[in-house]
Amino acid sequence: MSATLEIRPRFRRIAGITPEEFTRRMRVALEQHKSDVCGSINENYFSLRLPEEEQHFWSPVLTISVHPNEQGASIRGLCGPRPSVWLMFVFFYAFLGFVALIVMVMGFSQMNLGLQAGILWLLPVIGLIVGLMYLSARAGQRLARQEMHRLFVVYQSAMTDVEVFAGEGEEL
Repeated sequence: MSATLEIRPRFRRIAGITPEEFTRRMRVALEQHKSDVCGSINENYFSLRLPEEEQHFWSPVLTISVHPNEQGASIRGLCGPRPSVWLMFVFFYAFLGFVALIVMVMGFSQMNLGLQAGILWLLPVIGLIVGLMYLSARAGQRLARQEMHRLFVVYQSAMTDVEVFAGEGEEL
């Protein structure tokens, strides 16, 4: 993994195997690593996570989708927090943005009318809360870094001896 953490690291690979072969390989890899990682495999979608007893608030989930391509299989992966954690952060950021907008509209309207606009003092407080949320998310990413690598090992073991034609995105 690079020195900087992305919010939700993702990757894309074009592999020289069929999607069916990749699915078979993922089943074998998940079986080999069943003490470290559990997950679900659907036809073209894979979700890998830590065993329930090892999970905590910041535990990551690696989702992989595979689709047919002229050269074989197009594989896309995304590693991030559980959807409920991600949704909570998105909701709080949106809520705080909406509150900041209302505070600005009210405060600047009061200023234009020549009234005291004490409500504008809420803007630095909102900014501080947003900053603290950002720092807590970064701390969570650091806590989940090793777990992210554990999940990615399963994908790497499925891709052993597979020719990769193209790839982009951060290497976990």
